[in-house]
Amino acid sequence: MARLVFYTYPSCTSCRKTKAWLKQHQIEYEERHIFKETPEMDELMNIIKLTKEGVKEILATRSETFKNLNVNIDDLRVSEVLELLHNEPRLLRRPILTDGEKLIVGYNRSGLQKLSEAQSKISDKHVS
Repeated sequence: MARLVFYTYPSCTSCRKTKAWLKQHQIEYEERHIFKETPEMDELMNIIKLTKEGVKEILATRSETFKNLNVNIDDLRVSEVLELLHNEPRLLRRPILTDGEKLIVGYNRSGLQKLSEAQSKISDKHVS
């Protein structure tokens, strides 16, 4: 499993809960402040590729930023969506966790549990 990247925002309640869960389960991660270290367009593309529902899965549709958008996301080309998300990271749901193969968006206990189990299996292989 590749390194786990944790895109977060410190004042986000879901981010704080996720961070506490990761620490409690001793899961290592690279923490990235989603506004100060905005994902690059290639990172965003990789995140979107891991979604089950496409870009809508990572959009913060309840945010003021999204509500004030004067554009229909469905009308945009992929490159335009990537540019929009990169330039306006407040449109991204938080937190976002990925190891390049799996994606967890928001505070998702069952997703985190699966991640923890996968991490344990890898640790066991290295110990054997």
